[in-house]
Amino acid sequence: MNSLALFDTSPKALVKFVPPPFGGLVRTALDHVRHGRFQRSLSLMVAATSAVSALEVGYEHYRGSYSNPVMYTPVVLSGALAVASFAAVFSRRAAQTWMRWLSWITLLDGVVGFGFHIRGIRRKPGGWRMPVTNLVMGPPLFAPLLFGTSAYLGVLASYLQREEDSETGSYVLDALAVGRELTGRDDWRNDIRVGRFQKHFCIVVAAYTVCVGAESWYSHYKNNFAYRVQWSPILLTPLLSGAALGSLKSERVANTLLPAASALAMVDGVVGTYFHVRGILRKPGGRTKPLYNTLYGPPIFAPMLFAAAGMLGMMAYLVRRERSR
Repeated sequence: MNSLALFDTSPKALVKFVPPPFGGLVRTALDHVRHGRFQRSLSLMVAATSAVSALEVGYEHYRGSYSNPVMYTPVVLSGALAVASFAAVFSRRAAQTWMRWLSWITLLDGVVGFGFHIRGIRRKPGGWRMPVTNLVMGPPLFAPLLFGTSAYLGVLASYLQREEDSETGSYVLDALAVGRELTGRDDWRNDIRVGRFQKHFCIVVAAYTVCVGAESWYSHYKNNFAYRVQWSPILLTPLLSGAALGSLKSERVANTLLPAASALAMVDGVVGTYFHVRGILRKPGGRTKPLYNTLYGPPIFAPMLFAAAGMLGMMAYLVRRERSR
């Protein structure tokens, strides 16, 4: 029995190995995540990622000269969502109103943007009859869907409980969830409130990772994979997406392969950011033309999208699985 316990890699088992000075803090944080009581923390994360998204989409559309007025919408919505999410850190009402509805609208904007990017590729010479050339040279196909990630997290955060909600309150919500399940009125929102959305989250991780992997492939294809490290996100994509899909069927995969692949993706994102910054500094003018080289050099925030895939995978590892219905 003890030997089996050594191979238990679930979050609850691993937290026992945290050194005493940090053990209490880590156990509290894990308890919050596993019972859906991290609305403030996730709202802060949404505010930060929305601000970064606004910068990223702002200068990407600047390259396209804002030729269509609809190109302003993701910039405006990301900024508004960043403000609403920051307000949600301090206000439960803001979390359940402004952050929730702006997140849904921003998600819808991402889907509309995906349609515009498909149209942009179709309108290039050769259209979809030259898919590889036009995917590489046209607007980034999956970028609008990836842009919606912070909005998706905003939707999740709006349904969570807050950190200060009492332990007793959490159990009341758990009991409420069971009662609603018995009466047939349980739904996905109730699962989110009590931190039971691992399978649903794994589907999102798998889809998100495939989109980021595709973006990495055709971005790195443009310079013919000049550095071997540019293959790393391509190779890690099937590993992380496969781990996420495998976690739907197997809790063991969710507790072993999923966190390992997620950690590798997070490290790869940090390493990729270093290389992108180095690429910007090595362009003609280097530090003397920071704005120009950031606009026209390697996209500085792109590798962090892969780190975000790893972060989402790690969150999926930490939350609980849905109840059997």
